[in-house]
Amino acid sequence: MFNDEQMQRVIAVQQRYSEFLMRMPHVVGIGVGIATCGGQPTGELSLVVMVNEKLPEAQLSAEQMLPKELDGVRVDVQETGEFSAT
Repeated sequence: MFNDEQMQRVIAVQQRYSEFLMRMPHVVGIGVGIATCGGQPTGELSLVVMVNEKLPEAQLSAEQMLPKELDGVRVDVQETGEFSAT
């Protein structure tokens, strides 16, 4: 499906930007995965940013907006809710 070079590129972006992204409001996790559109997988490898609540762009300030891409890698924001250990 994806070659090692593609995967390594996205992993490198994840490592480079994880600390920055985790400081953003509503962000609860970051991973490498398949982007979705309307809840359906697109088949595109992306940096997945998991948020507890996905808000419309109109409700976010410029500082709260997550980038759409980082270093040429798509950033896909996915609402997951909160994570907790039980």
